[in-house]
Amino acid sequence: MALKIRLSRIGSTHNPIYHIVVAEARSRRDGAAVETLGTHNPRIKNDIIKLDVARCDYWISKGATPTDTANSLIKRARKALVVAAA
Repeated sequence: MALKIRLSRIGSTHNPIYHIVVAEARSRRDGAAVETLGTHNPRIKNDIIKLDVARCDYWISKGATPTDTANSLIKRARKALVVAAA
């Protein structure tokens, strides 16, 4: 069972909102997810990504591979945590 951390699209036409999920690699884009890690709204400027970084690290340690987009969102969320802590 190969797992990926990827985006799952929700929202209406021309107004996308994405869930960041852990799903099996062969499942559909909006199919069943193992776990939902957070949300991302690309239409809002300077969107604060609601993402559980600790759970992302857990799933990556278990062998889940993030897609390119999910990886960049995880990096942005980590950066926001560092800035908020300072």
